[in-house]
Amino acid sequence: MTSDDGSSDKKPPTERSSTKDRSPSPSLSVPSRLPSELPSSLPSGVPSELPSGVESLLPSLASDEVPYYMLRAGDCFDIDGGRPGQAVKRPCDQKHDAEVVTVAELEGAYTTDAALKKAASGLCRDALDSKAAKQPAGTVRGTLVQYPDPAGFEVGIDNVACSLAADGAEGNRKLTKPLR
Repeated sequence: MTSDDGSSDKKPPTERSSTKDRSPSPSLSVPSRLPSELPSSLPSGVPSELPSGVESLLPSLASDEVPYYMLRAGDCFDIDGGRPGQAVKRPCDQKHDAEVVTVAELEGAYTTDAALKKAASGLCRDALDSKAAKQPAGTVRGTLVQYPDPAGFEVGIDNVACSLAADGAEGNRKLTKPLR
């Protein structure tokens, strides 16, 4: 996952026309009777562990840390510099780095980080400008646009979290209440 501080990139995104795919109709098969014995082991060939790297895509239920793409409008969070793409949710009435203004969805085909960055920034621009204009002077000093990297986009992660922050990338100021 990558994030953007609001600066634009000069490379245009590659777009494709989207077509509406028909949704598959679910089927349900219920056994007529339960087995009398449960198997003592898994069939051969069933992996016992997740592939490496998959853990970063799954939310942790033991903490307030979530992948950015699971944030919703109005969520307040701290940025975890050591874990790009992750956000530590915080109550909005306590100190926090940023607040999600809107979550947008990328549409089209993008194969480079530059194309994703440009498209994500474009999706966030109006919402962030409008929300920032409503804040008291000095409240927000930065924007945060979080978007998938090309590999994440390719597997279906298409959410873009558009947030206002108390400071820019390396600041130490905090927001202390929800945005207006």
